[in-house]
Amino acid sequence: MAERRIVTYGDPVLREVSKPVEEIDQEVRDLVEDLKDSLKKAKGLGLSAVQIGVLKRVYIIDLSAVDITETLRVFINPEITLEEGECEMEEGCLSFPGIYQKINRPEKVRVKATDLDGKEFELEATGLAARAVLHEFDHLEGRLFIDHMSPLTRTLLRGRLKKLSKAS
Repeated sequence: MAERRIVTYGDPVLREVSKPVEEIDQEVRDLVEDLKDSLKKAKGLGLSAVQIGVLKRVYIIDLSAVDITETLRVFINPEITLEEGECEMEEGCLSFPGIYQKINRPEKVRVKATDLDGKEFELEATGLAARAVLHEFDHLEGRLFIDHMSPLTRTLLRGRLKKLSKAS
């Protein structure tokens, strides 16, 4: 389909809660293709529909760049059903280009979602995969990875965040 511009910090759409997908129709299929094209161009690990300005509960994750056994996964109307443990790991976001920080997130997660064929599935993930699932899920809820940072860290990043906000 087409690569779309990735929305950056400062755009109010990133704080909006996404709406459920009622039907997996051609519009949703086209959206997923646009997400794939945009993610590939940006060389990221995951991308949610809201990051390209579409408030639908859809995201994709592709960890194949860091794990050759992984393939691209599509998550439609995901629900987090389990979070366990805690793990600190460096994290970035395509909506915050050039900003990386250590973030605490659960070590293990279980997500229930629908795939592009309309089939429900459950995925249990740990480590980077769990982090990606939770990071993209946060986008659907209007939460950003900076919300997981300490107030001190956000203060230290204030100048860079202001620049991003002005650019959007």
